[in-house]
Amino acid sequence: MKFENTGIEKFKADLNRLDEVMHNHGLIRAGQWDYERVTYDRKFEMREGVFYLRVQGYAIEGDVDTFKATIQLMTPLLGKYYYPHGVEYGEGENFPNSLVNQCKKILEDVKNEISKFAEQ
Repeated sequence: MKFENTGIEKFKADLNRLDEVMHNHGLIRAGQWDYERVTYDRKFEMREGVFYLRVQGYAIEGDVDTFKATIQLMTPLLGKYYYPHGVEYGEGENFPNSLVNQCKKILEDVKNEISKFAEQ
């Protein structure tokens, strides 16, 4: 599921500040990066299954491995995890309304914080 028109996808932000804001909202980058891309995940374990809120971005300047990069954020996603295949984002997935609303709130809070230092 894509969270269209959140406003997050318009931001270009410093990697270190982005890491801090995302971490404060439970979105962890961990080992999910390469020289050009980053992925921030927040895991939700519910009765209906395991879900991930995912915010991705790519470097428009600098390199992620040097911690000196400007990241262009992309449209946030919500996916359901299936062992052993991975995360599915498809239209056919059913996401609990409470989870969708919680994710929207998290994304709104993240957007408000990032807007204080990011470029559009």
